[in-house]
Amino acid sequence: MKILIKNGRVIDPANKIDDQIDILVDKNVISKVTNNISEAEASGEDDLIIDANGCYVCPGLIDLRVHFREPGFEHKETIRTGARAAARGGFTTVCTMPKTKPAIDSEERVREAIEKAKDVTDINVLPVGAITASDEGQYLTDFDGMKRAGAVAVCEDGNSIMDARVARQALKQAAEVDIPVFAHCEDRNLMARGVMNAGDRAKELGLYGILDAVEETMVARDILLAKDTKAKLHICHVSTKTAVDLIKQAKDAGLDITAEVTPQHLILTEMDVDGSDANYKIAPPLRKKEDRDALIKGLRLGIIDAIATDHSPHHYSEKAEGFVDAPFGMSMLESAVSLVITELVAKNLLTPMQMVDRMSLRPSKIIGIDRGTLGVGKVADITIIDPKQKYVIDSSLFASKGKNTPFNGKEVKGKVIYTIVNGRIVYSNKDGNEFIIDKDETRLE
Repeated sequence: MKILIKNGRVIDPANKIDDQIDILVDKNVISKVTNNISEAEASGEDDLIIDANGCYVCPGLIDLRVHFREPGFEHKETIRTGARAAARGGFTTVCTMPKTKPAIDSEERVREAIEKAKDVTDINVLPVGAITASDEGQYLTDFDGMKRAGAVAVCEDGNSIMDARVARQALKQAAEVDIPVFAHCEDRNLMARGVMNAGDRAKELGLYGILDAVEETMVARDILLAKDTKAKLHICHVSTKTAVDLIKQAKDAGLDITAEVTPQHLILTEMDVDGSDANYKIAPPLRKKEDRDALIKGLRLGIIDAIATDHSPHHYSEKAEGFVDAPFGMSMLESAVSLVITELVAKNLLTPMQMVDRMSLRPSKIIGIDRGTLGVGKVADITIIDPKQKYVIDSSLFASKGKNTPFNGKEVKGKVIYTIVNGRIVYSNKDGNEFIIDKDETRLE
Protein backbone atom coordinates (compact mmCIF):
# COMPACT_ATOMS: atom_id res chain seq x y z
CA MET A 1 0.00 0.00 0.00
CA LYS A 2 1.15 3.52 -0.84
CA ILE A 3 0.07 6.78 0.77
CA LEU A 4 0.60 10.04 -1.11
CA ILE A 5 0.37 13.19 1.01
CA LYS A 6 -0.03 16.25 -1.21
CA ASN A 7 -0.10 20.01 -0.74
CA GLY A 8 0.81 20.00 2.96
CA ARG A 9 3.22 22.24 4.81
CA VAL A 10 5.99 19.76 5.59
CA ILE A 11 7.79 20.67 8.83
CA ASP A 12 10.88 18.54 9.38
CA PRO A 13 13.50 20.02 11.76
CA ALA A 14 15.93 17.14 11.14
CA ASN A 15 16.21 18.10 7.47
CA LYS A 16 15.51 21.82 7.96
CA ILE A 17 12.40 21.67 5.78
CA ASP A 18 9.46 24.03 6.18
CA ASP A 19 7.80 24.12 2.78
CA GLN A 20 4.76 23.00 0.81
CA ILE A 21 5.90 19.72 -0.72
CA ASP A 22 4.59 16.19 -1.19
CA ILE A 23 5.47 12.94 0.58
CA LEU A 24 5.10 9.42 -0.79
CA VAL A 25 4.93 6.48 1.61
CA ASP A 26 5.59 3.03 0.18
CA LYS A 27 4.70 0.24 2.60
CA ASN A 28 6.22 1.40 5.88
CA VAL A 29 8.90 3.83 4.68
CA ILE A 30 9.07 7.31 3.17
CA SER A 31 10.14 6.87 -0.45
CA LYS A 32 9.91 10.44 -1.80
CA VAL A 33 9.84 13.98 -0.38
CA THR A 34 9.66 16.44 -3.26
CA ASN A 35 7.46 18.83 -5.21
CA ASN A 36 4.56 17.70 -7.37
CA ILE A 37 4.62 13.93 -6.92
CA SER A 38 2.26 12.53 -9.53
CA GLU A 39 -0.97 10.97 -8.26
CA ALA A 40 -0.24 8.14 -10.69
CA GLU A 41 2.40 6.95 -8.21
CA ALA A 42 -0.37 6.07 -5.75
CA SER A 43 -3.00 4.73 -8.11
CA GLY A 44 -3.13 1.14 -6.90
CA GLU A 45 -6.31 -0.43 -5.60
CA ASP A 46 -5.27 -0.13 -1.95
CA ASP A 47 -3.38 3.16 -2.28
CA LEU A 48 -4.53 6.41 -0.68
CA ILE A 49 -4.09 10.05 -1.65
CA ILE A 50 -4.38 12.60 1.18
CA ASP A 51 -4.91 16.27 0.38
CA ALA A 52 -3.14 18.02 3.27
CA ASN A 53 -3.73 21.54 1.99
CA GLY A 54 -3.50 23.99 4.89
CA CYS A 55 -2.11 21.33 7.25
CA TYR A 56 1.16 20.75 9.01
CA VAL A 57 2.75 17.45 7.93
CA CYS A 58 5.17 16.49 10.70
CA PRO A 59 7.28 13.56 11.77
CA GLY A 60 5.21 11.52 14.21
CA LEU A 61 4.96 13.14 17.62
CA ILE A 62 6.82 11.49 20.51
CA ASP A 63 5.71 11.71 24.14
CA LEU A 64 8.44 10.97 26.66
CA ARG A 65 6.16 10.57 29.66
CA VAL A 66 2.79 8.82 29.83
CA HIS A 67 1.10 6.61 32.42
CA PHE A 68 -0.88 3.72 30.91
CA ARG A 69 -1.48 2.09 34.34
CA GLU A 70 -1.54 -1.52 33.10
CA PRO A 71 -0.91 -3.87 34.85
CA GLY A 72 -2.64 -3.28 38.16
CA PHE A 73 -4.67 -0.12 37.65
CA GLU A 74 -6.74 -0.92 34.58
CA HIS A 75 -9.70 1.04 36.00
CA LYS A 76 -7.67 4.18 35.25
CA GLU A 77 -6.20 3.20 31.86
CA THR A 78 -5.07 0.20 29.83
CA ILE A 79 -2.38 -0.05 27.18
CA ARG A 80 -5.14 -0.25 24.56
CA THR A 81 -7.06 2.82 25.75
CA GLY A 82 -3.85 4.77 26.32
CA ALA A 83 -2.61 3.93 22.84
CA ARG A 84 -5.95 4.98 21.37
CA ALA A 85 -5.64 8.29 23.20
CA ALA A 86 -2.11 8.69 21.83
CA ALA A 87 -3.29 8.05 18.27
CA ARG A 88 -6.11 10.56 18.70
CA GLY A 89 -3.60 13.10 20.00
CA GLY A 90 -1.19 12.67 17.08
CA PHE A 91 1.45 10.70 18.97
CA THR A 92 3.10 7.82 17.16
CA THR A 93 5.52 6.92 19.96
CA VAL A 94 5.03 7.05 23.73
CA CYS A 95 7.28 6.20 26.67
CA THR A 96 5.31 4.46 29.40
CA MET A 97 6.21 4.95 33.04
CA PRO A 98 6.97 1.92 35.24
CA LYS A 99 4.74 2.68 38.24
CA THR A 100 2.33 -0.18 37.71
CA LYS A 101 1.47 -3.14 39.91
CA PRO A 102 3.73 -5.00 39.64
CA ALA A 103 6.21 -2.32 38.63
CA ILE A 104 8.09 -2.65 35.33
CA ASP A 105 11.31 -3.47 37.16
CA SER A 106 12.90 -6.40 35.34
CA GLU A 107 13.90 -7.66 31.90
CA GLU A 108 10.93 -10.05 31.95
CA ARG A 109 8.41 -7.35 32.79
CA VAL A 110 9.75 -5.02 30.11
CA ARG A 111 9.30 -7.82 27.56
CA GLU A 112 5.79 -8.52 28.83
CA ALA A 113 4.84 -4.85 28.47
CA ILE A 114 6.17 -4.70 24.92
CA GLU A 115 4.39 -7.91 23.88
CA LYS A 116 1.12 -6.72 25.40
CA ALA A 117 1.39 -3.47 23.44
CA LYS A 118 2.09 -5.31 20.20
CA ASP A 119 -1.09 -7.33 20.72
CA VAL A 120 -3.36 -4.28 20.95
CA THR A 121 -1.83 -1.37 19.02
CA ASP A 122 0.48 -0.25 16.22
CA ILE A 123 1.56 2.78 18.26
CA ASN A 124 5.22 2.52 19.30
CA VAL A 125 4.93 1.83 23.05
CA LEU A 126 8.39 2.04 24.63
CA PRO A 127 8.65 1.10 28.31
CA VAL A 128 10.74 2.99 30.84
CA GLY A 129 12.09 0.61 33.49
CA ALA A 130 12.00 1.20 37.23
CA ILE A 131 15.29 2.23 38.84
CA THR A 132 14.65 0.21 41.98
CA ALA A 133 12.80 -3.02 42.73
CA SER A 134 9.06 -2.43 43.04
CA ASP A 135 9.77 1.29 42.59
CA GLU A 136 10.51 1.48 46.33
CA GLY A 137 13.80 3.38 46.28
CA GLN A 138 16.10 0.78 47.82
CA TYR A 139 17.54 -1.95 45.60
CA LEU A 140 18.72 -1.24 42.06
CA THR A 141 17.23 -3.19 39.19
CA ASP A 142 19.06 -4.76 36.23
CA PHE A 143 19.42 -1.78 33.89
CA ASP A 144 21.35 -3.77 31.31
CA GLY A 145 18.73 -6.52 31.15
CA MET A 146 15.87 -4.04 30.86
CA LYS A 147 17.71 -2.18 28.10
CA ARG A 148 18.24 -5.43 26.19
CA ALA A 149 14.53 -6.15 26.52
CA GLY A 150 13.62 -2.77 25.01
CA ALA A 151 13.48 -0.21 27.83
CA VAL A 152 14.57 3.20 26.53
CA ALA A 153 15.27 4.79 29.93
CA VAL A 154 15.00 4.18 33.66
CA CYS A 155 12.97 6.22 36.12
CA GLU A 156 11.79 6.16 39.72
CA ASP A 157 8.34 7.13 38.52
CA GLY A 158 6.46 9.61 40.66
CA ASN A 159 9.31 9.79 43.16
CA SER A 160 12.84 10.92 43.66
CA ILE A 161 15.21 8.41 45.21
CA MET A 162 15.55 10.03 48.61
CA ASP A 163 18.75 8.17 49.55
CA ALA A 164 21.54 10.09 47.79
CA ARG A 165 23.85 7.06 47.92
CA VAL A 166 21.31 4.92 46.06
CA ALA A 167 20.71 7.77 43.59
CA ARG A 168 24.43 7.98 42.87
CA GLN A 169 24.68 4.22 42.40
CA ALA A 170 21.76 4.37 39.97
CA LEU A 171 23.36 7.12 37.89
CA LYS A 172 26.69 5.29 37.92
CA GLN A 173 25.08 2.06 36.69
CA ALA A 174 23.09 3.97 34.06
CA ALA A 175 26.30 5.55 32.75
CA GLU A 176 27.93 2.12 32.49
CA VAL A 177 24.93 0.71 30.62
CA ASP A 178 24.45 3.90 28.55
CA ILE A 179 20.78 4.40 29.32
CA PRO A 180 19.16 7.74 30.22
CA VAL A 181 17.85 8.39 33.72
CA PHE A 182 14.48 10.18 33.82
CA ALA A 183 14.37 12.16 37.07
CA HIS A 184 11.13 13.10 38.78
CA CYS A 185 12.62 15.74 41.07
CA GLU A 186 10.62 15.97 44.25
CA ASP A 187 11.85 15.93 47.85
CA ARG A 188 9.01 14.01 49.49
CA ASN A 189 10.08 15.02 52.99
CA LEU A 190 10.04 18.70 52.09
CA MET A 191 6.77 18.29 50.19
CA ALA A 192 5.03 17.00 53.33
CA ARG A 193 1.24 17.40 52.93
CA GLY A 194 1.40 19.94 50.11
CA VAL A 195 -1.22 19.77 47.37
CA MET A 196 -0.57 22.95 45.33
CA ASN A 197 2.04 25.64 44.93
CA ALA A 198 2.97 27.45 48.12
CA GLY A 199 1.85 31.01 47.60
CA ASP A 200 -0.96 33.52 47.97
CA ARG A 201 -3.44 31.32 46.11
CA ALA A 202 -2.83 28.37 48.44
CA LYS A 203 -3.38 30.65 51.45
CA GLU A 204 -6.57 32.00 49.89
CA LEU A 205 -7.89 28.47 49.34
CA GLY A 206 -6.69 27.19 52.70
CA LEU A 207 -4.56 24.44 51.14
CA TYR A 208 -1.10 23.18 52.13
CA GLY A 209 1.57 24.48 49.76
CA ILE A 210 4.45 22.84 47.90
CA LEU A 211 7.62 24.96 47.99
CA ASP A 212 9.72 25.61 44.88
CA ALA A 213 12.58 24.03 46.81
CA VAL A 214 10.78 20.66 46.75
CA GLU A 215 11.78 20.47 43.08
CA GLU A 216 14.89 22.60 43.00
CA THR A 217 16.87 20.81 45.73
CA MET A 218 16.48 17.51 43.88
CA VAL A 219 17.27 19.05 40.48
CA ALA A 220 20.50 20.43 41.94
CA ARG A 221 21.38 17.15 43.66
CA ASP A 222 20.75 15.02 40.58
CA ILE A 223 22.73 17.37 38.34
CA LEU A 224 25.71 17.17 40.72
CA LEU A 225 25.45 13.38 40.84
CA ALA A 226 25.22 13.24 37.04
CA LYS A 227 28.37 15.36 36.85
CA ASP A 228 30.13 12.95 39.19
CA THR A 229 29.00 9.79 37.35
CA LYS A 230 28.90 11.16 33.76
CA ALA A 231 25.35 9.81 33.38
CA LYS A 232 22.73 10.95 30.89
CA LEU A 233 20.20 12.79 33.04
CA HIS A 234 16.77 13.89 31.83
CA ILE A 235 14.83 16.21 34.15
CA CYS A 236 11.10 15.53 33.92
CA HIS A 237 8.28 18.11 34.00
CA VAL A 238 10.30 21.17 35.00
CA SER A 239 8.12 23.75 36.75
CA THR A 240 10.20 26.55 38.32
CA LYS A 241 12.38 29.39 37.11
CA THR A 242 15.29 28.34 39.30
CA ALA A 243 15.14 24.78 37.94
CA VAL A 244 15.46 26.23 34.42
CA ASP A 245 18.48 28.26 35.58
CA LEU A 246 20.10 25.15 37.10
CA ILE A 247 19.59 23.19 33.88
CA LYS A 248 21.10 26.01 31.82
CA GLN A 249 24.17 26.11 34.08
CA ALA A 250 24.57 22.35 33.73
CA LYS A 251 24.32 22.51 29.95
CA ASP A 252 26.74 25.43 29.80
CA ALA A 253 29.17 23.29 31.81
CA GLY A 254 28.96 20.59 29.14
CA LEU A 255 26.97 18.03 31.15
CA ASP A 256 24.76 15.51 29.35
CA ILE A 257 21.52 16.99 30.70
CA THR A 258 18.14 17.30 28.98
CA ALA A 259 14.77 18.45 30.25
CA GLU A 260 11.07 18.51 29.45
CA VAL A 261 8.05 20.63 30.31
CA THR A 262 4.34 19.86 30.11
CA PRO A 263 1.71 21.87 28.20
CA GLN A 264 -0.16 22.44 31.46
CA HIS A 265 2.83 24.11 33.08
CA LEU A 266 3.33 26.27 29.97
CA ILE A 267 -0.29 27.46 30.05
CA LEU A 268 -1.68 27.52 33.59
CA THR A 269 -0.48 29.12 36.82
CA GLU A 270 -1.39 28.79 40.50
CA MET A 271 -3.99 31.54 39.99
CA ASP A 272 -5.98 29.22 37.72
CA VAL A 273 -6.36 26.62 40.48
CA ASP A 274 -9.95 26.05 41.55
CA GLY A 275 -9.96 24.50 44.99
CA SER A 276 -13.22 22.73 44.24
CA ASP A 277 -11.81 21.05 41.09
CA ALA A 278 -9.12 18.43 41.69
CA ASN A 279 -8.39 18.30 37.96
CA TYR A 280 -6.01 21.22 38.67
CA LYS A 281 -4.05 19.08 41.13
CA ILE A 282 -0.81 17.94 39.51
CA ALA A 283 2.75 17.17 40.57
CA PRO A 284 4.76 19.29 40.29
CA PRO A 285 2.07 21.89 40.96
CA LEU A 286 1.08 24.80 38.79
CA ARG A 287 3.47 27.59 39.71
CA LYS A 288 3.65 31.38 39.55
CA LYS A 289 3.38 33.46 36.38
CA GLU A 290 7.11 34.24 36.48
CA ASP A 291 7.83 30.51 36.53
CA ARG A 292 5.55 29.89 33.56
CA ASP A 293 7.21 32.71 31.63
CA ALA A 294 10.65 31.23 32.39
CA LEU A 295 9.48 27.82 31.18
CA ILE A 296 8.28 29.28 27.89
CA LYS A 297 11.54 31.19 27.42
CA GLY A 298 13.58 28.11 28.32
CA LEU A 299 11.65 26.01 25.82
CA ARG A 300 12.03 28.59 23.08
CA LEU A 301 15.79 28.90 23.67
CA GLY A 302 16.31 25.15 23.82
CA ILE A 303 17.31 25.05 27.49
CA ILE A 304 14.28 22.83 27.89
CA ASP A 305 14.45 20.22 25.14
CA ALA A 306 11.00 18.69 24.91
CA ILE A 307 7.30 18.96 25.56
CA ALA A 308 5.92 15.85 27.29
CA THR A 309 2.31 15.45 28.37
CA ASP A 310 2.80 13.53 31.65
CA HIS A 311 -0.56 11.94 30.73
CA SER A 312 -1.94 10.78 34.10
CA PRO A 313 -5.44 9.33 33.76
CA HIS A 314 -7.52 8.70 36.88
CA HIS A 315 -10.96 7.25 37.49
CA TYR A 316 -13.62 9.94 37.93
CA SER A 317 -14.38 8.75 41.47
CA GLU A 318 -10.76 9.39 42.53
CA LYS A 319 -10.74 12.97 41.31
CA ALA A 320 -14.14 13.47 42.98
CA GLU A 321 -12.60 12.89 46.42
CA GLY A 322 -11.77 16.58 46.76
CA PHE A 323 -8.60 18.58 46.23
CA VAL A 324 -6.77 17.34 49.33
CA ASP A 325 -7.45 13.62 48.89
CA ALA A 326 -7.56 13.27 45.09
CA PRO A 327 -4.49 11.90 43.27
CA PHE A 328 -2.19 14.19 41.29
CA GLY A 329 -2.41 14.28 37.48
CA MET A 330 -4.20 15.32 34.28
CA SER A 331 -5.31 13.37 31.22
CA MET A 332 -3.39 15.20 28.49
CA LEU A 333 -2.62 13.09 25.41
CA GLU A 334 -5.67 14.12 23.41
CA SER A 335 -5.50 17.87 23.95
CA ALA A 336 -1.75 18.60 24.09
CA VAL A 337 -1.30 19.48 20.41
CA SER A 338 -4.29 21.81 20.34
CA LEU A 339 -3.27 23.53 23.56
CA VAL A 340 0.30 24.08 22.35
CA ILE A 341 -0.90 25.50 19.03
CA THR A 342 -3.56 27.70 20.65
CA GLU A 343 -1.54 29.07 23.56
CA LEU A 344 2.00 29.07 22.19
CA VAL A 345 2.20 28.86 18.39
CA ALA A 346 -0.79 31.09 17.61
CA LYS A 347 0.52 33.65 20.10
CA ASN A 348 3.99 33.63 18.49
CA LEU A 349 5.63 32.28 21.64
CA LEU A 350 6.82 29.22 19.69
CA THR A 351 7.23 28.72 15.95
CA PRO A 352 5.70 25.68 14.23
CA MET A 353 9.24 24.43 13.59
CA GLN A 354 10.11 24.74 17.28
CA MET A 355 6.91 22.93 18.25
CA VAL A 356 7.73 19.97 16.00
CA ASP A 357 11.36 19.97 17.15
CA ARG A 358 10.33 19.82 20.83
CA MET A 359 7.54 17.29 20.28
CA SER A 360 9.30 14.93 17.85
CA LEU A 361 12.96 15.37 16.90
CA ARG A 362 14.49 16.16 20.28
CA PRO A 363 12.47 13.52 22.14
CA SER A 364 13.73 10.94 19.62
CA LYS A 365 17.33 11.95 20.36
CA ILE A 366 16.83 11.84 24.13
CA ILE A 367 15.81 8.16 23.99
CA GLY A 368 18.07 7.31 21.05
CA ILE A 369 15.53 6.08 18.48
CA ASP A 370 15.59 6.57 14.72
CA ARG A 371 12.39 8.59 14.54
CA GLY A 372 11.48 12.28 14.49
CA THR A 373 12.29 12.80 10.82
CA LEU A 374 10.61 12.69 7.41
CA GLY A 375 13.79 11.78 5.57
CA VAL A 376 13.70 9.44 2.58
CA GLY A 377 14.18 5.84 3.67
CA LYS A 378 12.98 6.52 7.21
CA VAL A 379 10.06 4.75 8.87
CA ALA A 380 6.79 6.44 7.97
CA ASP A 381 5.63 7.81 11.32
CA ILE A 382 3.70 10.93 10.33
CA THR A 383 1.28 13.33 12.03
CA ILE A 384 -0.95 15.65 10.00
CA ILE A 385 -2.48 18.61 11.84
CA ASP A 386 -4.88 21.33 10.71
CA PRO A 387 -3.58 24.30 12.74
CA LYS A 388 -6.61 26.51 12.02
CA GLN A 389 -9.46 24.10 12.74
CA LYS A 390 -11.32 25.15 15.87
CA TYR A 391 -13.16 22.91 18.27
CA VAL A 392 -14.18 22.70 21.91
CA ILE A 393 -12.39 20.17 24.10
CA ASP A 394 -14.95 17.60 25.25
CA SER A 395 -13.46 15.13 27.71
CA SER A 396 -16.47 12.82 27.33
CA LEU A 397 -15.16 12.04 23.83
CA PHE A 398 -11.67 11.10 25.04
CA ALA A 399 -10.46 7.66 24.02
CA SER A 400 -8.59 7.56 27.33
CA LYS A 401 -10.41 6.23 30.36
CA GLY A 402 -9.17 9.33 32.16
CA LYS A 403 -11.47 12.31 31.65
CA ASN A 404 -9.62 14.34 34.29
CA THR A 405 -8.77 17.63 32.62
CA PRO A 406 -9.33 21.26 33.62
CA PHE A 407 -9.46 22.15 29.92
CA ASN A 408 -12.88 20.59 29.32
CA GLY A 409 -15.05 23.13 27.48
CA LYS A 410 -12.09 25.24 26.30
CA GLU A 411 -12.19 26.37 22.66
CA VAL A 412 -8.93 25.60 20.90
CA LYS A 413 -7.54 25.36 17.41
CA GLY A 414 -5.24 22.79 15.91
CA LYS A 415 -6.87 19.47 15.11
CA VAL A 416 -5.07 16.20 14.42
CA ILE A 417 -6.33 14.91 11.07
CA TYR A 418 -4.18 11.81 10.56
CA THR A 419 -1.81 9.75 12.67
CA ILE A 420 0.29 7.33 10.63
CA VAL A 421 2.52 4.71 12.29
CA ASN A 422 4.92 2.54 10.29
CA GLY A 423 3.02 3.48 7.14
CA ARG A 424 -0.36 2.48 8.58
CA ILE A 425 -3.14 4.95 9.41
CA VAL A 426 -4.09 4.48 13.06
CA TYR A 427 -6.24 7.59 13.36
CA SER A 428 -8.14 9.78 10.91
CA ASN A 429 -10.54 12.66 11.33
CA LYS A 430 -11.13 13.90 7.82
CA ASP A 431 -14.23 16.07 7.46
CA GLY A 432 -15.43 15.06 10.92
CA ASN A 433 -15.44 11.31 10.19
CA GLU A 434 -13.38 10.09 13.11
CA PHE A 435 -11.76 6.66 13.22
CA ILE A 436 -9.30 5.12 15.67
CA ILE A 437 -7.88 1.93 14.24
CA ASP A 438 -6.66 -0.64 16.75
CA LYS A 439 -4.54 -3.63 15.94
CA ASP A 440 -6.81 -5.86 13.86
CA GLU A 441 -9.97 -3.83 14.40
CA THR A 442 -11.58 -0.59 13.24
CA ARG A 443 -13.85 1.54 15.37
CA LEU A 444 -15.85 4.63 14.55
CA GLU A 445 -15.75 7.06 17.42
